[in-house]
Amino acid sequence: MRKVVFGSIVVLFGAMLVLGGCAKQEVVKKDEPVAAAVPPSAVQPEPAKPVVQEEPVAAQPIKEAPVTASEEQAPAASTVAASESLFEKVYFDFDSSALSQKSRDALSKNADVLKQQADMKVQIEGNCDERGSAEYNLALGERRAKSAMSYLVNLGVPASRLSTISYGEEKPADPGHDEAAWAKNRRDEFLIVK
Repeated sequence: MRKVVFGSIVVLFGAMLVLGGCAKQEVVKKDEPVAAAVPPSAVQPEPAKPVVQEEPVAAQPIKEAPVTASEEQAPAASTVAASESLFEKVYFDFDSSALSQKSRDALSKNADVLKQQADMKVQIEGNCDERGSAEYNLALGERRAKSAMSYLVNLGVPASRLSTISYGEEKPADPGHDEAAWAKNRRDEFLIVK
């Protein structure tokens, strides 16, 4: 009897460790409240701090953080129109970020445009259909955008001219709820940012 009770306690304790030790997934916040502006007369100056000289630190390369939908600035209408006429959209199969031959052909044409416009910077926007959780679709949209970015870099477009963002299911191209609409929503779009 003692062995059964002791074994049960060990199993319960192990289950608590496994379940309690799982990392929680961080959720991207859509809209952060903006703090009200404080008039300059209401701000109290901080007391001066003594200057401490530190040893110089070796320069580290800056890694670009992925841009989320809440950090995006609304583009001008003319930029969006120019993007739509210059770049082809890239479409994906259900629950996939793999590039089909048709997608690679579209990306090759987009790479040619970027090579001709040496000062142009582009944001690759990953999108999904409505199936799946919001968090899953944001991750899938990011994988789709990075897949296209990687292919463009392999074609000779400098990575410094490309950025990615995932909208998940937030910006459907077709609001329908059938396979035809979903196929249009599983896409990457290209937006000129400079």
